[in-house]
Amino acid sequence: MWQLYQFPLCPFSRKLRLLMGEKNIAYELVREYPWEGRDEFWHLNPAGRTPVLHDPARGVSLSDSQAICEFLEETVERSPMVNGSALQRAEIRRLVALFDENLYADVTGPLLHERMKKRLVLRQPPDSRMLRETMKNAHAHLDYIDWLVDNRQWLGGATLSLADLACASQLSVADYLGGIDWKGHDQTRHWYSVMKSRPSFRPLLSEKMEGLPPPPHYALVDA
Repeated sequence: MWQLYQFPLCPFSRKLRLLMGEKNIAYELVREYPWEGRDEFWHLNPAGRTPVLHDPARGVSLSDSQAICEFLEETVERSPMVNGSALQRAEIRRLVALFDENLYADVTGPLLHERMKKRLVLRQPPDSRMLRETMKNAHAHLDYIDWLVDNRQWLGGATLSLADLACASQLSVADYLGGIDWKGHDQTRHWYSVMKSRPSFRPLLSEKMEGLPPPPHYALVDA
């Protein structure tokens, strides 16, 4: 069985967990805090980042969330998440990159630093100016997601895709950290509620980061 090295608020691990859930791939969770710098973990992934998917029986270790997702897409036929024509697949990959890179850099990453790492690791107060800027950035991203929801059945096109999983993963971490103001974004809120109601998403909603509880609405499907 695969072992998935991750921690609860890693958005890239969440993306992989959602994909494996949709594809019904069995795995065992291994809690890993990359900032601890364990030698054993660095041997699995010299980049020192989660997620890492490891099969000890075969001696196989995979790292980088997108590389792992592409591997699973190529090797597991059930529930394809990068599907359609070549143009449709390119659009899905464009959106995945947008969410993994831009949404993370503008919103999820700063929130993780200010509200998780500073509290649990650095023992410092958050920077209120940075948090205000992050909330402003979040609105801009939500505006674009609103547009996608208005014009498509799912974010990447006619069917659920890796684009939906990547976006929901980032937003779920930001929401856990209290960094999303849903006012004026009813389209994205409804789409996110649909995502939260999927069986693959339920384990994420019940898992918590020690010393950092989520807001009361976080686990509610219709909130």
